[in-house]
Amino acid sequence: MAHQSDIAAVLLTSEVAVPKQPPANSAKIQFGKVIPPQQQILIYSPDEWEAFIQEWATGKKPSYSKVVRLAGASDMGIDVAGLTEASGFFGIWDNYQCKHYDASLTPSDVMPEIGKMLWHSFQKEFAPPRTYRFMAPKGCGISLQRLLLKPIALKERLFEKWDDWCAGKITSTQTVKLEGDFQTYCEAYNYSTFTYMNPLEVVDEHRLTPYFVARFGGGLAGRPTIESPPGVPADNESRYLHHLFEAYGDNKKTALAKAEDLSPWPELATHYHRQRESFYHAESLRNFARDTVPPGTYEALQDEVYAGVVDIGEGPHPDGLACLTAVAQAATMLPLTENGLISVVKMQDRRGICHQLANVDRLIWKK
Repeated sequence: MAHQSDIAAVLLTSEVAVPKQPPANSAKIQFGKVIPPQQQILIYSPDEWEAFIQEWATGKKPSYSKVVRLAGASDMGIDVAGLTEASGFFGIWDNYQCKHYDASLTPSDVMPEIGKMLWHSFQKEFAPPRTYRFMAPKGCGISLQRLLLKPIALKERLFEKWDDWCAGKITSTQTVKLEGDFQTYCEAYNYSTFTYMNPLEVVDEHRLTPYFVARFGGGLAGRPTIESPPGVPADNESRYLHHLFEAYGDNKKTALAKAEDLSPWPELATHYHRQRESFYHAESLRNFARDTVPPGTYEALQDEVYAGVVDIGEGPHPDGLACLTAVAQAATMLPLTENGLISVVKMQDRRGICHQLANVDRLIWKK
């Protein structure tokens, strides 16, 4: 048997094997291990969970005309609601009841919420929702799933446990008894509207919203192929083309209004086609942003470009074309590092954004 001194000597002199890991890339060095969305939602606060569900529901437009989030003790059992009509809560609507607990939901967790829905709709605070879904990051436990999948059993359990689970938890001003007209109302209620959603299903559907990448990271997908501009300019090109032809006319000291007018100057004709291509690149980026990043992200990019070039645009230039050239060149040199779209922004987009700004008269070439 080895003596302790021998073992100690081995521990002190033996080389420790180096842990085997693949080479680290820049993303891993900067951000560390990527945590899957289904694990991230487990550590959300209740408020953040509601915000996540609101984003998910907003992604269901145009099914909903409006998605609202109610908060506070007087929410009457409504956390996030999808409204389909101008009549709001008195039309067709869906309720998403958000619960962020450390464990799966149980019948005793949700029965008070069902009681609130019954009581407040009975009081005509709102019409009964078309569907009422329980949304929880750890989902519903087996016993609750069985009840929600069997409306008659759900009703029976609710009535059986009303006094224990619901009567004193519906409002802070009274104990709500299951009796009289209210009991009659509860007897006739459609309990098949109460259901649940698997959290993984919610994450997968949230992936299709403009909010997913901003919330969970992972980078933007590649942009689709950008189509060439149509032969005849579209209506949404009229204003920036007006400014463009004014710039051409200012340079050549003659009135120019359409592509055919540029035939004496081949260099202007090719320049014209490049500007339209840049405009369509920027329009494609705008559409891509609409589907992949939160609202306002593309507008923030436009504002950043504007802030970077406006002083150049307002400075002295020999003519309008020289102004446009200087502004477009400055746009290609801007260090746009903060905007969430920057990883997919191309050189043509930067020039095209200048024309988008001209399309709403924020930039004007001829002074």
